[in-house]
Amino acid sequence: MKVNKRGIVAAGVIAMFSTLTLAGCSTAGTPEEGSGEESTGSLTVWVDAERVDALAGAAEAYEEKTGVKVEIVSKDVDTIKDDFIQQVPTGKGPDITMGAHDWLGELSTNGVVAPLELGDTAEDYLPVALQASTYDGTVYMLPYAVENIAVLRNADLVPEAATSWDDMLAKGQAAGLEHPFVVEQGAEGNPYHLYPFQTAFGAPVFGTDESGSYDATDLQLGSEGGFAFASWLGAQGAAGNFNTDIDGEIAKQQFLDGTAAFWLTGPWNVGAATDAGINVAIDSVPSPTAEVASPFAGVKGFFVSSESKNKVAANDFLVNYIGTEDVQLELFKTGNILPALTAAADAAASDPIIAGFQAVGQDAVPMPAIPAMGSVWEYWGVAEAAIINGEDPTATWQKLVDDVTAAIK
Repeated sequence: MKVNKRGIVAAGVIAMFSTLTLAGCSTAGTPEEGSGEESTGSLTVWVDAERVDALAGAAEAYEEKTGVKVEIVSKDVDTIKDDFIQQVPTGKGPDITMGAHDWLGELSTNGVVAPLELGDTAEDYLPVALQASTYDGTVYMLPYAVENIAVLRNADLVPEAATSWDDMLAKGQAAGLEHPFVVEQGAEGNPYHLYPFQTAFGAPVFGTDESGSYDATDLQLGSEGGFAFASWLGAQGAAGNFNTDIDGEIAKQQFLDGTAAFWLTGPWNVGAATDAGINVAIDSVPSPTAEVASPFAGVKGFFVSSESKNKVAANDFLVNYIGTEDVQLELFKTGNILPALTAAADAAASDPIIAGFQAVGQDAVPMPAIPAMGSVWEYWGVAEAAIINGEDPTATWQKLVDDVTAAIK
């Protein structure tokens, strides 16, 4: 089930922004203490080390245009979220931080992020990027990158894309491969990588409400499609098509060695394949049903602190500077992840690898950012691993549903 596009922001938020002026706003002058103290009209932006240089030009252009200094501060990617959550309520922290869309439930619950007003630019973004940036009907994130998995195919071993799951296996076997398909699993499973197959059975994790937001009270794991997926998963485990002994490194090596022609993974592994001299093509996830197999999309972007005293400038900098084709392409160069802005995405897709991920991403759905998702992850992979390893699919899936339901309540 795809998430419908949500509204941008409430009129009350627009009214709040309109009462503020740049002259009356202030932020702290130090990188670590950002928004809560007096300053001379500046913005502090937290990013990881890879993004510092990519934003330098935008920061300089904004200061030249408005007189508002933008200080780009490098932060440890492993601690940036927790630091933001801890510092904002004290009046410290940055005006803007980079982050991932699936932080939104936690950030919103803690009250540390402010709504964004995208105005007419909302339509300039890939639909899934805008969907992921929206929580409970309000946009909180300026997206800059969209990431999803797809099938990497060794085009020298199998020249044509598979049209279905069965066709993929048949093509690989015709190429002389005993196990043509490989995907990362591990002892505790990996539901992120198996999700496209689950959606092909009409079994999303959660349903959606009238606004298109994920609804924590509408757990869809226990639907008829969920049990059909569990049965199929058990059969594929018995056939050896899924294997919990295959972790990320083993999956990679089998593809690099040419013992597997199809590898379900993300753009982060493309470099290893091309460096190994493999003729890589990017394909959609082959569906085991007549329905589309929709992977999760992870979206990266920027949030404004709820305690920033320069919200107008922060909103302006994000929408009119970070949200431009040139800057989004600069950010793209730092990681080769599809830009969120459609014009930048189309430009980046001159590379056939990027074009392939973009095409698959059109069927992707945002990873749920609601707090209830934590209860799902706790049990989901373990249940799938047990099914792959021969446990009764129906009983194991029912236990998953019961455990998740109890945890959410």
